[in-house]
Amino acid sequence: RRFRQRTGALRKALRGRAELLAIDAPHPVPARAEDDPDGDDPPRGWWFSGPGTFEAAEATAAPVGLEEALSVVAAALAEHGPFDGLLGFSQGAALAAMVCALRARGDSRFPVAFAVLVAGFASRAPAHGHFYRDPIALPTLHVVGDTDAVIAAPLSRELAQCFVEPVLLAHPGGHFIPAAAAQKKAYLEFLERFHSEQGR
Repeated sequence: RRFRQRTGALRKALRGRAELLAIDAPHPVPARAEDDPDGDDPPRGWWFSGPGTFEAAEATAAPVGLEEALSVVAAALAEHGPFDGLLGFSQGAALAAMVCALRARGDSRFPVAFAVLVAGFASRAPAHGHFYRDPIALPTLHVVGDTDAVIAAPLSRELAQCFVEPVLLAHPGGHFIPAAAAQKKAYLEFLERFHSEQGR
């Protein structure tokens, strides 16, 4: 539900061109009172850098939960697919980048052709360093908020440099998925590459 709310404007912008399916991250995050006053949709995470916590800039020695996250994505792709690509936001974009790395190495669990990574970053955990060792040869659109106070723009640009020929889309806003006219045009231009390749 949270991700559907975050992508409302984008789903409207992509109507007729793309259908989005949200999947739940596997790990419940200890909620703060301001997160969800109704308590009916507890926040979830893809992996932790500390006990029940996550900080993008933290180079934690013992990250927890990534294998479960990769298994959840693989299961969703198998059960609900086929899918053309991935859309990830914040930690989800960081996870999607790791999936891209595995896909580029031939991992058959992740049959996707591209990814759109919004407010992404490369994990600082040394245990995750292998994902970024080689340039990732999968097409990506990297959406960077110039005033993002959660995932600073330089972190998202750094992630883009891990890819072969990444497409960058900067916007003047913060930590959200932008879908104004300029961004809509960029999304559609990026997706059109795959539309024509697949003849659909």
